[in-house]
Amino acid sequence: MLNCREATRLYSEAQERELTFKERALLRMHVAMCSGCRNFGDQMAFLRSAMRAYAKGRSEKDK
Repeated sequence: MLNCREATRLYSEAQERELTFKERALLRMHVAMCSGCRNFGDQMAFLRSAMRAYAKGRSEKDK
């Protein structure tokens, strides 16, 4: 079972590489029980989509 530090590290690493099946399963189990880490994951997803939208809008303005 993961602790919160390991779960947030996996969320961060998932931005750089694909997690293994075992890592994804452990993360899902932890997040199912931990609202703090679930919120952290939601916030990371929001920030990722906001930055992608910003970058897309920025590149369209440069044209």
